[in-house]
Amino acid sequence: MLNRRTFAAALAAAVAMPTLAFAQARTPSGMQIERQLEAAPRMRLRQNQRVTVQEFKRRPDLRRAAPSIDIQSINFAFGSAEIPGSQYDKIENIADGLRRILRRQRNARVLIEGHTDAVGSFASNQILSERRAESLKRVLVGRFRIPSRALETVGYGEEFLLVQTQAENWQNRRVTLRRIDEFVR
Repeated sequence: MLNRRTFAAALAAAVAMPTLAFAQARTPSGMQIERQLEAAPRMRLRQNQRVTVQEFKRRPDLRRAAPSIDIQSINFAFGSAEIPGSQYDKIENIADGLRRILRRQRNARVLIEGHTDAVGSFASNQILSERRAESLKRVLVGRFRIPSRALETVGYGEEFLLVQTQAENWQNRRVTLRRIDEFVR
């Protein structure tokens, strides 16, 4: 039987758990980001098999084959695409990793994918995820001087949840960096 005290304790734990887990999400270092994005793709395409960026965005098989890294530590507020200045130290790690790659491979291209949790309508989540990806690109280009030509953006809304739940979940509110130059024309 659930009494008031047990209910209150359970409620407090439920509220605290996502916060504690979220606090544990660390931004990968620039070196970790570089290493993940420099990994060999799971599939190689011949030059005549390469696709446009738009086609790549619609092909889950190619997305899964491209080297990638999830960045869950950027604190997007629920329903927001804004990246507060307090998060810029995390973005600096991303910029550092991208600079390392671009120094060696000037034509490297990275897709920034925005994601949401499943709360809200499909359409609003789609728009929000696109705005999150564009927001990160804007900060990387404007503040950290990453060349715009090296970055593409896409939003997937709630389409590719990490945690399969219809409830609010911070792990689903993320961006993913995906190295695409081996796949696109």
